[in-house]
Amino acid sequence: MRLQLLLFTVLATTAGAQQPDKQVIQMPGSLPGLPFSTAVRVGNVLYLSGQIGNLPGTRQLVDTGVAKQTQQTLENIKAVLAHAGSSMERVFKCTVFLVNIADFAKMNEVYTTFFPKDPPARSTVAGSGLALGAKVEIECLATVG
Repeated sequence: MRLQLLLFTVLATTAGAQQPDKQVIQMPGSLPGLPFSTAVRVGNVLYLSGQIGNLPGTRQLVDTGVAKQTQQTLENIKAVLAHAGSSMERVFKCTVFLVNIADFAKMNEVYTTFFPKDPPARSTVAGSGLALGAKVEIECLATVG
């Protein structure tokens, strides 16, 4: 009986609980027609779509090298975070996608300059290709507020 009462209490509480609203965030100058949002905020968590080293508002990569692409990728992330009311210091998880795992050291050299203290958790994987021929793509999760 106690278990049934506890279960009823939990169900009644969660049934009436307000779920956090989903807020879609698009950067000014975002390219039209892409089938994803720049970021989505749910509660105080910000989910960023993967960013590559393109010049903002264009489909042009900043450079062909992984170091400069990583730099621009992280600048793009920094801009999205600022637009959404967050910052690099509030990033708690990143996933890095590389076309070639041999580029890990060069990417990491640049990456560490953006997270000099208390870096976020991170995974790095290598695959066979990225959008627009990019060498690196990074997605992040951060808190807001």
